[in-house]
Amino acid sequence: MPSAAPVADLRALPAGLTRERMPQHVAIIMDGNGRWAQQRMRPRIWGHRQGARRVRPLVLEADRLGIRYLTLYSFSVENWKRPAAEVAGLMGLYARYLRAERIELHRNDVRLRLVGKRDGLPDRVLKELDETERVTANNRGLTLCLAINYGGRDEIINACRKLAQQARAGLLSPESINDAAFESELYTAGIPDPDLLIRTAGEQRISNFLLWQLSYTEIFVTDVLWPEFGAEQLHVALRDYARRERRFGAVRPPTPSAR
Repeated sequence: MPSAAPVADLRALPAGLTRERMPQHVAIIMDGNGRWAQQRMRPRIWGHRQGARRVRPLVLEADRLGIRYLTLYSFSVENWKRPAAEVAGLMGLYARYLRAERIELHRNDVRLRLVGKRDGLPDRVLKELDETERVTANNRGLTLCLAINYGGRDEIINACRKLAQQARAGLLSPESINDAAFESELYTAGIPDPDLLIRTAGEQRISNFLLWQLSYTEIFVTDVLWPEFGAEQLHVALRDYARRERRFGAVRPPTPSAR
């Protein structure tokens, strides 16, 4: 009887990647949906729908590679300035995505977490967010953070306000406020800072995203528009990250002289 074909190792890493050089937390500014649609003479919301289809395979691939946190910048506080029809379409898309993907996230042991302000989000979006967070709360795989209604400056101001209120109430002294105290009041409390930030569509800015958390994050920019960003493009970014030397402000020790 011929021997059975070997079973593929689903946890095997692509060439050029190792567990030791894998980032723990990857954040992505998902840019280019509208541009991608306009290039095809379609409405911008169609591009957003196509972009949403990229999320599931990317989440599964990040989890397979051993990445522990994936933060997706989906809707900024500034995005409320967009045309009302586009905003309404996006809110409907979030509600449908969360409802449709809830069981799949839970089945794959993925935990969902909102990173952003609840105030201002439609009730239908909050309902689906709350239910998905509840269903996945005890999952121990990848944590998927959706940055919706998020702004880095708002986050910092909100944290300062909370600390000031605690100080006024006598619950802490100004002298006790340090990095840990401040970070405990951020939307990302309990989540490590991103190791790698990926921005699609070639823009060279961080757009009010994770201003505190990105202090020493490595940045990778690709010209690929978000609806075309997949596992191969993620691997390119991860290989680039693996070649970098992260010193966090320190100086690299001198190389011993050859004898």
